[in-house]
Amino acid sequence: MTTAQKTLASGHGWQVSDVVCTAIAGDKPFEEEHCSFCVAAVTRGAFRYRTRQGTAMLAPGAILLGNPGACYECGHEHGAGDRCLSFHFSPAYLERVLADLPDVKRLGFTHPRLPPLPALAPLLAEAEAAREAGDGDAFEELGLRMAGAVATAAAGTSTAGRTPSRRDQKRVAEAVRLIELNADRPLSLSKLAAGVATSPFHFLRTFRQVAGMTPYQFLLRTRLHRAAVRLRSSGAAISTIAFDAGFNDLSTFNRRFRREMGQAPGAYRARRTRGR
Repeated sequence: MTTAQKTLASGHGWQVSDVVCTAIAGDKPFEEEHCSFCVAAVTRGAFRYRTRQGTAMLAPGAILLGNPGACYECGHEHGAGDRCLSFHFSPAYLERVLADLPDVKRLGFTHPRLPPLPALAPLLAEAEAAREAGDGDAFEELGLRMAGAVATAAAGTSTAGRTPSRRDQKRVAEAVRLIELNADRPLSLSKLAAGVATSPFHFLRTFRQVAGMTPYQFLLRTRLHRAAVRLRSSGAAISTIAFDAGFNDLSTFNRRFRREMGQAPGAYRARRTRGR
């Protein structure tokens, strides 16, 4: 068994789990079935997800989408292991959520994933911080917010263009891993492209198509996400967190954090104190 699942919290019609997969390249994927609506936020690693809605490459920040009764496979031919925060909702639970969302008419996902979206970044950071802090009580509200936010985002999702080849997907997965391992260091587009043996232009176009954002945007989001998690789960100085995340000066960190998360680092951290 390559997957370990730990239930973090549950209630009537919903459950959230910490899912860790240790599959490696060469392990044969096996078919599974979604028993409920699944909204899984990828927090580490990259993998290929195939279901009746299509096939997609998922990397940190992306959201896996699954419908009840749908069979699916997850493959790791491009890398080893992943970790997800997996939210599960019953049809009745999600139907109640959609009743309060007038712009969302359909109960069910038509695409296999959501790419990393700025609108979801603060919520995902809160959820990961709650997981790291063992704060199970926070997930009742987080689950409800996640269901509404993802349903709204998925309703406006469209796909276009050529499906990336498996070779290109492998390159992007390798680049994602390189960024994750070296996010606190300078990483140029040319260096990332050279690391996966392709031209910078082709790499940029392919990365954006597979990951839903540019390599720089992904690097910046990775740094800000890690900083957000530390702000909510530790008492380290804001400057220390900024420098450890890979920012060279505090003013740049403050400006980019406010733009991504919607508020200054100090205000974001203060929400943790007020919520206790």
